[in-house]
Amino acid sequence: MNAIISASELASELTGENPPVLLDVRWQLSLAKSAGEPPFDGRAAYEAGHVPGAVYVDLDRELASAPGAHGRHPLPDLAEFGAAMRRSGVSSGTPVVVYDGGQGWAAARAWWLLRWTGHPDVRVLDGGLPTWEGPLETSVPTPAEGDFEPEPGAGLLDADGAAALARSGVLLDARAGERYRGEVEPIDPVGGHIPGAVSAPTTENVGADGRFLPAEELAARFKALGASEGTEIGVYCGSGVSAAHQVLALAVARIPASLYVGSWSEWSSDPSRPVAVGPDPQ
Repeated sequence: MNAIISASELASELTGENPPVLLDVRWQLSLAKSAGEPPFDGRAAYEAGHVPGAVYVDLDRELASAPGAHGRHPLPDLAEFGAAMRRSGVSSGTPVVVYDGGQGWAAARAWWLLRWTGHPDVRVLDGGLPTWEGPLETSVPTPAEGDFEPEPGAGLLDADGAAALARSGVLLDARAGERYRGEVEPIDPVGGHIPGAVSAPTTENVGADGRFLPAEELAARFKALGASEGTEIGVYCGSGVSAAHQVLALAVARIPASLYVGSWSEWSSDPSRPVAVGPDPQ
């Protein structure tokens, strides 16, 4: 099954016999507070115009639990996550398409959570809302209650698992290179990376139009980083959001990978965890 869908394919499926449930997960990593500006408001953006029939999902409240010792976007309470998905109309037997404002990170977080908890058919709109050429609506739909019950599966790493995988397999750091090297750290307590992790910025998975590179190009990129089919692969970022996009890119390349959800925001808050700096993984 493809992990992504184009806008033209989505438009066709929405008029078909089994249209997908649409989830709008617009979100931005915002540093506006430090600049004295209001943070990005995903719900306001949704209410100003969304793909017809789409239901808004709040990443901070429904795809994560409150920030704390396990990072800035820890796993959500699964009962609450399941209830949020059912309110949005998600059922196990109905396909789901997720989109965001174009960056793809937030949509990928929803994609990963639904796939990890057992939904068999979830795709991300490649390039997000900017690629949608159809009309937008401002009315808020009230979908019929879904029946989705989350059942966690494989593909999740904790801090110890990420540390072990950096030695036994390939652990990819999806953040910007300067954060990996420890040259800057605008959010978390300490700059640097998990010892043994390889720098693999998420931004290099897409072209100038925000769409994923072709699968063969992604496969070549990851192979050059040591990550190819048959190798155990994990991904982390700052808080388990952009890393979900990396897991999605790996899925497009037909390479399975696990996600360290706590990511650097969890790792760096524990002073007992070692920190590496510079371009060398070690």
